[in-house]
Amino acid sequence: MAEQPAFLRRQLAFAAHLRDPQAHPGPPDVEDRRMAIYRELFYNNVESLLAGNFPVLRRLLDDGHWHALVRDFYARHRCETPLFLEIAQELLDYLASEREPHPDDPPFLLELAHYEWVELALSVSDAEPGLAGLDPNGDLLSGIPVVSPLAWNLSYRFPVQRIGPDFQPREPGPEPTHLVVYRDRQDRVGFLEINAVTQRLLALLHEQPDWSGEQALRQIARELQHPDPALVMATGSRLLHDLRERQILLGTRRHAS
Repeated sequence: MAEQPAFLRRQLAFAAHLRDPQAHPGPPDVEDRRMAIYRELFYNNVESLLAGNFPVLRRLLDDGHWHALVRDFYARHRCETPLFLEIAQELLDYLASEREPHPDDPPFLLELAHYEWVELALSVSDAEPGLAGLDPNGDLLSGIPVVSPLAWNLSYRFPVQRIGPDFQPREPGPEPTHLVVYRDRQDRVGFLEINAVTQRLLALLHEQPDWSGEQALRQIARELQHPDPALVMATGSRLLHDLRERQILLGTRRHAS
């Protein structure tokens, strides 16, 4: 294997020092005062970006804990993207697969970071709702409800939407927390806390894209072994309309002829 050119070796050594100056000494022919400018500039750019992407997490961690986390990410993780908007996703990858357990890390660290990332990801998503062929006012029972691609059906062990300086649970809740995080036509990101039945309804509409609202609700009634399927249909109809009002459902399309 051919030896790397000298200029490339120098670039790699320079970058290694910027990422982890404790483990990699700076270039011997560059004054450390000058290197400090680069070290601070590069690190501060990444740190301020992450602080803006994860504002709740930043408030919960004291300065020492936060900067130690970011510096470990900065030194250890190899980003797969050059785009600043995608660095938040890289932090999630680090937390999920590279972060070594730390006694001061809150138990909800990864889930809270994911929840905060979802808001950013939805706000910049270029997914198209695809309104062609849809009836925004169609019958949600006889027609096929269409879930917005900008509505994400999520579950967490912790009630992440409530976590803040005054609420930091040490144990998961007795039941999972189910949320729909969505972006409406005004590009506003909102969230809706839902129960397990609503989550199952949205999952069915996604898994069975040719089912009518009535078919999905009847399936839920069977799964629940509900003694009064008519009640499930009535309650489910109101739920479908509420989801459409929130633009989680875009409307309906007809069965293929």
